[in-house]
Amino acid sequence: MTAVKWEKNGNVAIVTMSKGENRHNDVFAREMLKVLDEVVDDKEVKSIVLTSSDSKSWSLGIDVEWILGKFGEKDFQAIKDFMYQMNEVFKKLLLLPVPVIAAINGHAFGNGAILSCACDFRMMRKDRGYFCFPEVDLGIPFLPGMIAFVKKAFPHYKFNEMKLTGRRAGAVELEESHVLEKACENPEELLKEAIEFAKTFDKKRGIFAEHKKRLHKEIINTIDKEDPPVIESLKLFIQD
Repeated sequence: MTAVKWEKNGNVAIVTMSKGENRHNDVFAREMLKVLDEVVDDKEVKSIVLTSSDSKSWSLGIDVEWILGKFGEKDFQAIKDFMYQMNEVFKKLLLLPVPVIAAINGHAFGNGAILSCACDFRMMRKDRGYFCFPEVDLGIPFLPGMIAFVKKAFPHYKFNEMKLTGRRAGAVELEESHVLEKACENPEELLKEAIEFAKTFDKKRGIFAEHKKRLHKEIINTIDKEDPPVIESLKLFIQD
């Protein structure tokens, strides 16, 4: 089973994470980068909707079992390579020359929540699914770049609350905090609304890309300068 696939609805590319909980590991990162490149190569594409084929989860974040397995094998290079790959995924989403709408049709936890923050806009179903940053309870610190991504999507007070408490939030609450464009009644309405919103965009790629490049310059600088020392030291878990 492929981890990521895509199809077109008119000029909208629907990118679907298609492996259950859609946890992030080396396969996920590699396939996501490949699919995003394919989408951009199609010059007819004007916008992207990023969703999940699973009825329960949009993305539950890092594949902790995979990472712990690599730690056990002392394959530290594989872990570093994966972390850099995921940063490339985040950066590519951030700087794509077309708008990206996250259609969050289930739980978005940890790295999965951050993935949605790398998108330009977010919508979420309100009949099922939570948005959560559980890292404070799991002993996993955010990379500096991750913090920068979430600050783009969240007002500071809401990120401060959710990051330090680790509590879950639903779509209605996130819509009220302007994290979401819309909280939709169910997954069918969510996909319909996301595609309709995506179809309102018909921007020239050059100017759209330049706007995003200038708007997100500080985020890219943070990823490129502050993340590597943390990744190289492998300070990914804190037990105390």
